[in-house]
Amino acid sequence: MISWIQKTFQHHFRAIFAVLLALIIVSFVFTIGASGGFGQAERRHVDRPFFGYNLSLQRDAQRLTGSAEISFSLNPSYEYAGLEDYAFQRAAKLYLADQWHIPATTDAEIKDAVTKLRAFTGQDGQFDAKAYTNFRDSLKTNPRGLTEADIVRIVGEDVRAEKVTKLIAGPGYALPVDIKLFLARQDTTWTLSTATVDYASFAPSVKPTDADLTKFFEENSFRYEIPPRVVATYADFSALNYISSVSVTEAEVRGYYDANPSRFPKPAAVKPADDKAPAPKADPAADYAAVRPQVEATLKLERAQKAAAKAASDLSLAIYENKVPASGIDAFLAKNKITVKSLAPFTREAGPAELGGSAEVSAEAFKLPREDRYYSESINVPAGAVVLFWKETQTARKSTFAEVRERVSADWIKNEKDKAFVTLGKTIKAQLETRLKAGDTIEKAAEAASAAAGVKIEAKTIAPFTPRTRPQDLDYSVLGTLERLEKGQVSDMVINAEKGLLVYAADKKAPDLTEANPQFVSMRSQIATANARNTATAYISELVAAELKKSEPKAQ
Repeated sequence: MISWIQKTFQHHFRAIFAVLLALIIVSFVFTIGASGGFGQAERRHVDRPFFGYNLSLQRDAQRLTGSAEISFSLNPSYEYAGLEDYAFQRAAKLYLADQWHIPATTDAEIKDAVTKLRAFTGQDGQFDAKAYTNFRDSLKTNPRGLTEADIVRIVGEDVRAEKVTKLIAGPGYALPVDIKLFLARQDTTWTLSTATVDYASFAPSVKPTDADLTKFFEENSFRYEIPPRVVATYADFSALNYISSVSVTEAEVRGYYDANPSRFPKPAAVKPADDKAPAPKADPAADYAAVRPQVEATLKLERAQKAAAKAASDLSLAIYENKVPASGIDAFLAKNKITVKSLAPFTREAGPAELGGSAEVSAEAFKLPREDRYYSESINVPAGAVVLFWKETQTARKSTFAEVRERVSADWIKNEKDKAFVTLGKTIKAQLETRLKAGDTIEKAAEAASAAAGVKIEAKTIAPFTPRTRPQDLDYSVLGTLERLEKGQVSDMVINAEKGLLVYAADKKAPDLTEANPQFVSMRSQIATANARNTATAYISELVAAELKKSEPKAQ
């Protein structure tokens, strides 16, 4: 079996396994308090038995969640509230599998299950053999030692867990009224026209008074609160200042190119004038020579950035070792011929504009001061590295009306325009209905409504379709109106993406809702399966909750 996995998994692409490794490396921490989970229990030495695990012990918690993380990565499901819920339910199912003496999974069952994993399913819904290209090699080099045998074991456990689900679920049920409802939603044939109102062309006359703006500001003052801001200066270590001191050998340049070929694609080949002429032969030496200047420049810049980061780190270390107080930092920097630059106050969400709004700089700034330290470690920025010097953190405050008057005015106008646009939609709907009932086409009705309202309205007729076979370019806003739309009606205007959309149902033909329709049988099976799985999930959830409650810590 493992040999089959080795042959098959070597086709798996790196992206999927990268996601898998990320989930494994970043440990998933559960917190168990009054509601259950993983956390402080081990410190209090209170046992938390859970289907063969002791949740108070870190090794058991990791054993429970480790396999679940890999399983969920290979075959994600929306049936669960999250990974914690999945791990708990998976453990409960495997416990039941043991209690019910469900046999171990066979090699044939594992092989079949692997070909159905969602992680390896192509866009056509079928198993994608090409998805296994690099999986086996990645397994050999992963830092946690995950092997093909681990995958086989986890997939085998999932097969047993699925057998438990099916036993609990049973055949399921489907009420005729539900089947007819779903069939009507999926297979009704619609002939629609749409009228799209351009929001940008709508220009109502709205002029606020001071009283309007003042009232709006008072009612929405939270929108204009100024968040905490850091005031700081920084020492700039630009990589450009270190490039001249960087030297590289030919061997280093070639080695860098060989290690990063995708970063330096060869120039596009010139297409021969004669299509029948043989394609030029690949010449690796020529390809390298064509991009060598770029490779050398990139390597030098990378090393210059490292030198800049080291210089910034050395400064931070020197300040620490010399125990330079905040009051003496200016003299210390001047002595070392280091010039500092000022930064405009910036927030946690929007870093300093002078440093490209760097989120990393902002995050480090808001950690200061800490333990009497008013300066940061070296922080990498695109141009090199910096060291921050904290001056103060301005607390959040409510802005005054005068400070944000222009914003308040713009927001008030936008708010009033939106209200007027909704009212306009009701007017346009009434005009379209009147014109359409009088026998106008949607184009003529939209043209008349456009002239009356002074806005741009674009009419469009959609070829007959069913929601099951809807056009790929159909606006989803159209589908949202069908639930309440009957033949001959115009929908209310739906506002979306700077436009208003009204839908006219020129025709509506219901499908065959009797059992003679093949889709009736298919829909009954789908609904029954869904109801059955919901029943199984609910049962297992109750089982998990009851098991957690048995060892729930008592309130002190």
